[in-house]
Amino acid sequence: MDIVGHRFSDKLQYVFHVDSGTRFGKTAGTTLIVCRFDVGGIAECWVGNADYVRGDAGHLSGLEGQKHRFRVFAGLRDDPFFNNVTGTRSALNFAGAALEHGTKMDAAGCPLFDQATSQEIIDRWKHTDGGPASNFLAGWKSSSLVISVDLDLVSGGGKLLAVWAAVHKSPRADTSHARTSHDKIPATPGLGEQIERVGRPLIKNGLIGPLAPAAVSDQRKEEYNRVARTGWSQFVPDLERTLGLYDGFDGKCENGWLAAHKGEASHRYRELARVLADDRLWINSASTVCTQFLAVELSALGNSGAATSDCGGRTPNYDAVDILRSLWATGQTKGIDDGVDHDDHVHSTTEFPFLAEP
Repeated sequence: MDIVGHRFSDKLQYVFHVDSGTRFGKTAGTTLIVCRFDVGGIAECWVGNADYVRGDAGHLSGLEGQKHRFRVFAGLRDDPFFNNVTGTRSALNFAGAALEHGTKMDAAGCPLFDQATSQEIIDRWKHTDGGPASNFLAGWKSSSLVISVDLDLVSGGGKLLAVWAAVHKSPRADTSHARTSHDKIPATPGLGEQIERVGRPLIKNGLIGPLAPAAVSDQRKEEYNRVARTGWSQFVPDLERTLGLYDGFDGKCENGWLAAHKGEASHRYRELARVLADDRLWINSASTVCTQFLAVELSALGNSGAATSDCGGRTPNYDAVDILRSLWATGQTKGIDDGVDHDDHVHSTTEFPFLAEP
């Protein structure tokens, strides 16, 4: 979990939700990994009621739990996300201008861009201010919370894991930080008000009101951040609208991921919107081969070429931005390229704490 800031707050809780099940879309168990920090930066973390740790988690080797079932690192690292933000904004602005100047939409909300407009959108996406693409996030640092955990602690419901993270305000009544004997695990604290959440990349920032006025878009994103999981489905209409927009960027409609809807045209993007509104990143923990971003989702939803035995999920080195936008626009994992295909640092997929030095 990466936070844009130089330290973790002593007024917040940082939480990994790890749901588990036996088939995609359905989970039967949940494990919470909860961390908080005091004013001096001392970390305190729980994995459910199974293990607990308190201390300085800033060393590269991390801090091991009392029962030796998990390890925690918390400190500044290179931000692993890479993205041509400027080119993306230029492409979206050009598409928005075309719509304002008369480009029509079909019954499902897919813009009928002509070939020249489509080519300009895609070209702007892979350039920065008309020149070579650059990673807007190059050199960024982030406070990173890294957890390595024994699999059996988080897979009680099955080997398919659905992971999402959230930040909560610390409850007012829970201001003390536990001190306990070495062999006794204190109770996991209750969670306060949720103020931010994320599962898959780009769902919130890429699909919630990208062409809306900033005040409108920001407000809707705040609502997205704060809603409980039982209310996630309320964002299906938001996602449908934007998926329709993306589907037209290559000059073709009805070729986006899951867009070949055989029923009412206005529902063309509903199936994918429902999948994405359940904003959890899926991992096949039975596999030790991890080569394909979103492998679990792609395989379960029948995409040709999906690696059925891959662990899926998202390593820090995957070009998640290009893959997602290509799926939304073309239905394939290639086709939309923002010109930035790797971070300015190389991150490890084997050596804790995985993320590169800042």
